[in-house]
Amino acid sequence: MRLTRAGEYAVRCVLYLSSSPREEIVSRKAIAEAMDIPEQFLGKIAQQLARSGIVEIVQGARGGFRLLRSPDDLSLLEVVEATIGEIFLNDCLMNPGICMRSAACAVNKIWEKARDELRETLAKATFKRLLESQSCMSPSLPSRSKTKAAPRAMKMTKKVSLSRKGG
Repeated sequence: MRLTRAGEYAVRCVLYLSSSPREEIVSRKAIAEAMDIPEQFLGKIAQQLARSGIVEIVQGARGGFRLLRSPDDLSLLEVVEATIGEIFLNDCLMNPGICMRSAACAVNKIWEKARDELRETLAKATFKRLLESQSCMSPSLPSRSKTKAAPRAMKMTKKVSLSRKGG
């Protein structure tokens, strides 16, 4: 099993929102830039998260996304399954009726155990715990203060224009 790009981006988005002050509306652009998520794709992911009651999408000039759930009550499992659906490791687990042997199959029992353990591990991983531990995304995250953080310095890139003269 491999987590989809949508699932990975959803986790990044919620991690960023979890690190923002409670009730703060965070712009799509700020999340996209800080967490390396294509802005258009982030909009689609946010819709899935909103349908699951994880985020609220606020329209308008000052719009963006707001986390609806507390980071201590929100798990990796909930965010992943909000975007990719319930985790299944193979077709036999997803649809037991397709295989006549699944009830007595030793391999199927291993798949089922692995799936249950994966789901349990992801369910125990709350976003509060992720923020408290060393995260690979920590440098991008805003401080967790109640006051507005100072604006992040924008990445400076030098544009070079090359032109060909005469052919």
